[in-house]
Amino acid sequence: MKYRVYWEDTDAGGVVYHARYLAFFERARSDWLLALGYPQVELKNRLNRLFAVSRMDTHFISPARLEDELEVSVVVEQVRPASVYFSQTIHRVADGELLARADVRAVCLAADTFRPARAPAVLFEAIRHLQRETIS
Repeated sequence: MKYRVYWEDTDAGGVVYHARYLAFFERARSDWLLALGYPQVELKNRLNRLFAVSRMDTHFISPARLEDELEVSVVVEQVRPASVYFSQTIHRVADGELLARADVRAVCLAADTFRPARAPAVLFEAIRHLQRETIS
């Protein structure tokens, strides 16, 4: 997925503020679910499920700057009935430089109770089918 860096993403020096990388990672995972055919609104309202990040290990390697175009990847590393492990990277499109990477654990929750719950079987199988495939 490609995203542009805007003023709202940067500090006073025009460098992306560290917390904004988390937003870019989140956008890519959300867009990935949408592309998979599972909009988050539908997951919540129709299937009573949502995903929440329970762990994230992030490595900041090089800064992104104002107006950079970023390529954010999503790779499903492991799928369990109630959780998904992702690896993600952010590269600058202009030169391909790796800027950040993250290992993310997202848990599936019942939307009404916020308790861990199994992902619907059809979603579990769709995600499992994409394991180790890079989506960007």
